[in-house]
Amino acid sequence: MGLNIREIIPRREIELSDLKGKTICVDAFNTLYQFLSSIRQVDGTPLMDSKKRVTSHLSGIFYRNIALLEHGIKLVYVFDGKPPELKYKTFEKRGGAREIARGRYEEAKGEEDFEKMKRYGSQLIRLNDDMIKESKQLLEAMGIAVIQAPGEGEAQAAYLARTREGIYASASQDYDSLLFGAPKLIRNLTLAKRRKTISGWMEVKPEIIELEKVLNSLEINLDQLICLGILVGTDYNPKGIPGIGQKKALQIVKKYKQPVLIFESLKEQMENLPEEDKFDWKVVFELFHKPNVAHSIFIFGKVNENKIREILVKEHDFSDDRVQKQLERLREILEKNKQKTLF
Repeated sequence: MGLNIREIIPRREIELSDLKGKTICVDAFNTLYQFLSSIRQVDGTPLMDSKKRVTSHLSGIFYRNIALLEHGIKLVYVFDGKPPELKYKTFEKRGGAREIARGRYEEAKGEEDFEKMKRYGSQLIRLNDDMIKESKQLLEAMGIAVIQAPGEGEAQAAYLARTREGIYASASQDYDSLLFGAPKLIRNLTLAKRRKTISGWMEVKPEIIELEKVLNSLEINLDQLICLGILVGTDYNPKGIPGIGQKKALQIVKKYKQPVLIFESLKEQMENLPEEDKFDWKVVFELFHKPNVAHSIFIFGKVNENKIREILVKEHDFSDDRVQKQLERLREILEKNKQKTLF
């Protein structure tokens, strides 16, 4: 889900080479779900080992992060802690959507419609504790820093990008990072370079969104942007206010300016929402305004090739040859970095 304000947000495409030497805080759960939904077999099922355990996320972590490390990008993966109570409503809705997708997947399977099988199969994904634990282990074995957030990983990544010197940006597909105050948000960082669409293959480039430019372009401040997001719908109030899209929300926010006045003007619509979609705007506003974050310490550890092979080859049946080739690539990256440090 996540906030959808794509139409009104200024952005620019960048090359991975533009991020050379930069430290990026990655929203871990968001990225792992990307891997689970995009790295799949022809019939829409995720990659699995001989014991039928899902391995799409491990494949994404290993192969795509090596490509980023090769560009000289330093990565810090930030994992979710305990979500706010309001988030559980979103989890329930996602569970319902997953059941609908399961039924549609079975129909497509019966019709041998591989296109639909892939589309609905990607909606059946779910991270479990073992997958999260193993993801952390693999990242650390690759020398990538890992942080456990007290609350939302996205909020923690935004907080670090805002307060920690040396962190260039946070990376996520969700625009909520902007509401959490991320000065720079990078999208499409860990996606494959090409994506299949209805009209054919298209190139996917990373893009950067700068909060200051967003606010200047929309002629609003951060509090007003948070209000705009609440009107459209966030993970804490997924439906938002029906009938209010991105552009209309912007008009309302600019007209009434103050949060209290903005929501006072919509009091009747909010009172008429179905019971399950009602929300207290002040509570949602506060979750973005003062999220549960902490001053985290992280280190970039040493690469542990034995641990990488243990997780991928021994435990999950990855090709030894393919893993070995990537490890050689990783060695070359480390050697190059050592030489630069010496000079």
